Amino acid sequence: MPRAVDAASPFWVRDAQVSPDGATVAFTYRGQIWIVPSEGGDALPLTERQFRSTAPVWSPDSSRIAFASDRFNVSDVFVMPVEGGEITRLTHHSAADTPLAFSADGREVFFRAARQGGPRRIISTGWVSRWACS
Repeated sequence: MPRAVDAASPFWVRDAQVSPDGATVAFTYRGQIWIVPSEGGDALPLTERQFRSTAPVWSPDSSRIAFASDRFNVSDVFVMPVEGGEITRLTHHSAADTPLAFSADGREVFFRAARQGGPRRIISTGWVSRWACS
């Protein structure tokens, strides 16, 4: 757990996801995305406290995590490197979006969205995203 004080209350831990390489677990804890080695150790926050972040999803090569965050007052999909660094916003819509999975090649992020019409996805090229219908 991130703090010994919280160890007795594991109910705040949500959305645990093991990385494809099996080395790391990402999870949501009190509105932040955290990572911890799968063999145990200290958990480290990936996201900031001032924004609520949920639903971590690993890229196939275990190098990036997609997640939902309310950084702009609605839940959009973001992607960031696991080592930390620049967070890239992939969706820009007034309805809530939640990532579901990366494509097998890691170039697309599939997500759940409240939109009219059929299922949608983002196709990212160099992390410049554009909308595409399935």
